[in-house]
Amino acid sequence: MVVNLHDAAYDLERVIRNSNEFQDLKKMYEAVNADEAAKGMFENFRNIQMQLQQKQMMGEEITQDEVEQAQKTVALVQQHETIGRLMEAEQRMSVIINELNQIIMKPLEELYGAPGQ
Repeated sequence: MVVNLHDAAYDLERVIRNSNEFQDLKKMYEAVNADEAAKGMFENFRNIQMQLQQKQMMGEEITQDEVEQAQKTVALVQQHETIGRLMEAEQRMSVIINELNQIIMKPLEELYGAPGQ
C-alpha cells in the first residue's frame, strides 16, 4: 500500500481546522482581537515573549529584569478573563499538537530508538 504522506498531512490539517479545540481557540482569539484593551495587552505579551525567544535562540543572556518584566506581563494578561480563556485554549491545542507529534514520530523512534537510549 503506497501512501502519499503529503495528502495525509493535508487531511490532518483539515481535521485540526475542524476540531472543537481549534474552533474554540479561533473563537477566543477573535474575542481578544475584538476587545481593543485585550488586544493591546495580548500583543504586548506576545512581543515580549518573541523578544525573549529571539535572544535565547541567538545565545544571548536574558537579564533578571527581563525575566521579572515577562512574569509581570504574564500575571497581568492571565488576570484578563478573555485573554486567560485564550491562553487556556492555546494550552489545550498545544497538548494536542504535542500528542500528534509523538504519534507522527513513533515510526522513527521505533527504528532508531528514543533519544537517550
